[in-house]
Amino acid sequence: MKIRWSKLIWLLFALLIAGCGLYTEPAGPPAPASDSPVTETPFIVEESFAPEEHHSSFQLLFEEKTKTENETIDFTADDLIARVQIGLTDESIEQMKKGQSGRYHFDRINAGEQRLYVELLKIMEEYGSGIAISTLDPDSIEKVFQCVLNDHPGIFYVVGYRYTKYTLEDITKKITFTATYNVGEIEKKNRQIKIDAYVNRCLSGMPAGADEYQKVKYIYEYLINNTEYDAMAEDNQNICSVFLRGRSVCQGYAKATQYLLNEVGIPATLIMGKVISSGEGHAWNIVMVDGEYYHVDTTFGDASYISEGHDEPSGTANIWHNTIWPINYDYLLVTTAQIEKTHKIEPIVPLADCTSTRNNYFIREGLFFTAVDEEKLQVLFNREYERGSSYITIKCADSQVFGEMMDYLIEQQNIFRFLINNEGIIRYVEMEDQLNISFWL
Repeated sequence: MKIRWSKLIWLLFALLIAGCGLYTEPAGPPAPASDSPVTETPFIVEESFAPEEHHSSFQLLFEEKTKTENETIDFTADDLIARVQIGLTDESIEQMKKGQSGRYHFDRINAGEQRLYVELLKIMEEYGSGIAISTLDPDSIEKVFQCVLNDHPGIFYVVGYRYTKYTLEDITKKITFTATYNVGEIEKKNRQIKIDAYVNRCLSGMPAGADEYQKVKYIYEYLINNTEYDAMAEDNQNICSVFLRGRSVCQGYAKATQYLLNEVGIPATLIMGKVISSGEGHAWNIVMVDGEYYHVDTTFGDASYISEGHDEPSGTANIWHNTIWPINYDYLLVTTAQIEKTHKIEPIVPLADCTSTRNNYFIREGLFFTAVDEEKLQVLFNREYERGSSYITIKCADSQVFGEMMDYLIEQQNIFRFLINNEGIIRYVEMEDQLNISFWL
């Protein structure tokens, strides 16, 4: 992409000062262009986008596109001044690109998109308005904007954006960008103080010397224990719903998880897609633990999400709504193959294929079975009783092991060998799709 700093600037600039201003709300199509190139003014199109709830796509609120036929961007003197004022110089852009290296989405876009990425990020951080950017392609703005938000859960104050496209004789000359904010700069600072207090309170309880797996598990459990799923929660598309109100939906859960993990040095990013069973939009995380990528879905781990009617398990437990376990660990550090049983991934950049099971919850906690093992079962049930646990969940390696475990524990009633003070009652949930069985103790 070539940015023309001097040639032809005089033409656009002269036309602008002659009376060509921005149309903030275009009422209709442009007036026909004059036959005389001397009096023709640039046609200005403004379009606005806002992320759809729980989804990676954008809703077009106003659209009247013109064809882009060149790759030269005409920045006026005022454009250059505005860019410099918010810190967008060639030198600063290169420094910012270095600072973003290592972020999941940033690393997976091309060089031109990376330049646009840091420009949009800087504009949002500085509450910039009408800043000329280094692209003539509206589609690239949509993609890169989402990449920035997916990498930066701390941008809770941006809810969308609008861009203004300047064209002359059906040729796009430049595009300016303005983020849409839900709070002003003072309120942003006030909210950040409260967010910092939540983060400090949360992380102060993390066990000393915790390894990376234990850090992820602690944050997963903390958020679930301190957040309720609430589709009507305020600010539910950002971290404020979780950190300030304790109520959110999937995107709030996922961004809060990402924010906390990043605070303790665990790389994490936001992933968008759908819940297969319902088709509704959904958000969760990919995180790196000990150099390997895993999926984490804190929303699916929260019983309050399931109790809202989402993915309620089949099985024999008619007590589901009365004595539900507080945390479902089926979505803590899982593979792509496992997450795709319930999630449809809709990436905007190439995603890592998560194949490692080394730090999966059930494997790390010794709850994974490749065959019926009476001695191991006894050790696990004794351990959970000693811990004062209210339930235990075991996971089977495949459907054959699951069937054998169900036959041994339920059909043959060997479960009574491991339960204490059960009074002849078994309370359990079987989730065949997830190959696990949970028993109340």
